Amino acid sequence: MGPSGLRIKPPEMLIAESGADLEGHGLRRSMGLFQLVCFGVGAIVGTGIFVGLSDTVAKAGPAVIVSFALAAITCVFTAFSFAELGGAIPVSGSSYSFAYATLGERAAFLVGWCLLLEYGISVSAVAVGWSQYLNELLNSVIGHQLPAVLSKGPGDGGVINLPAVVVIALAALLLVRGIRESAGATAAMAVLKIGILLVFCAIAFTAFRHGHLVPFASHGVGGITSGASIAFFSYIGFDAITTAGEEVRNPRRNIPVAIMVCIGIVTVLYCAVALAAIGAFGAPAVADRPAALSLIVDQVTGSAVGGGIVAFGAVVAIASVVLAVMYGQTRILMAMSRDGLVPGVFERVSAKTSTPIANTWIVATVVAIPAAFSSLDVVVNLTTIGALATMVAVNIAVIALRRSHPALPRTFRVPLFPVSPLLGVGFCVYLMYGTGWRTWVQFAVFLVVGAAVYAAYGRRNSRLPGDLSSAGRPAA
Repeated sequence: MGPSGLRIKPPEMLIAESGADLEGHGLRRSMGLFQLVCFGVGAIVGTGIFVGLSDTVAKAGPAVIVSFALAAITCVFTAFSFAELGGAIPVSGSSYSFAYATLGERAAFLVGWCLLLEYGISVSAVAVGWSQYLNELLNSVIGHQLPAVLSKGPGDGGVINLPAVVVIALAALLLVRGIRESAGATAAMAVLKIGILLVFCAIAFTAFRHGHLVPFASHGVGGITSGASIAFFSYIGFDAITTAGEEVRNPRRNIPVAIMVCIGIVTVLYCAVALAAIGAFGAPAVADRPAALSLIVDQVTGSAVGGGIVAFGAVVAIASVVLAVMYGQTRILMAMSRDGLVPGVFERVSAKTSTPIANTWIVATVVAIPAAFSSLDVVVNLTTIGALATMVAVNIAVIALRRSHPALPRTFRVPLFPVSPLLGVGFCVYLMYGTGWRTWVQFAVFLVVGAAVYAAYGRRNSRLPGDLSSAGRPAA
């Protein structure tokens, strides 16, 4: 085992087992660069900007633009690490596989455990946001909304959030049909929602008032930090690009390029939307308004038509996030199952559709339960801290892989190494601090449970050969 007792899986073994340079574990390579970029945008742009903007503004005031920029900087440093690792180890496991190749099996399991939190709970939260905008759309089109008893969870005065369950079921249906169909739908929805947000900016900037930005940092530095922690939720999903490593053509080139392009597009878009919203409506009016973008367009245009269009865009945008993030969740579970750390049902791929059908429906069922009965704000901070923790691991992993496998082919290299990944760690920890002590306690409990699951099941069922050293090479 080696002196440290780490159980590291060499990158060469990960790549060989997944077939990452050929066909991936029964999966088809049908996604090109454009589809991959659209997939990334589809996974990112959704509830965070259409619904979560109001929560971010409530914390940061007009300085919400700085909060979005701070969250973006955190993502950029980490995106460099994802890009290098995604090009060097193009497999479906994303952060989990990167940790397995550098930090060892126990750390990899906990990273995978955090990814289940990040992807699973964020799908539930996003589905709740979809339900809110569906009601806005119905109100604009027919003048009526679904009754609260069927469109809200018990904590929000309802019984069950049925629309949230429906959108998850529809995403699962599309995912089991095949990656070509899913990627095509995601691309179309990504283009549409970018167009809708650009239209929103064009309308809102016509009512822009400089006075709405004063005082700029109305809640101080603490407000900006807290706002950035919430704003980070708006960027969750860009790492899902690396979960497509076995279904992308030329993954070593396309994965790094897609990651950087997505972060650039999304950052510019978010800052523009935030500036337009605050400038047109003022921070107090935007704060705590879940469907603020539709309301702003209604106020500026004096008609419900524009708000209805924005609500339609939000419905499409958020649905695409559900689709893309559920895809990422199933591929993470597939990679963990392939290693024996979760049950084998998650790695089974249909010969007919080349998709993990049972895996997809299990994920859909599990994430539909909190979506049906919980509210959005309950889970945002916990999802955020889980995502930030995995990003800390990725930044450490890129340093570890440079030291353990310096000759491994890399199509992208982190600039200013090792300063960039170290800054990525620092920014991630800073935003984790902003989530508050209650979230830290919840996250600590979550990690303890994960460690117990690994000890009880994962370690005993691992398929990693016992003669691998801590350096990730066969022991002498």
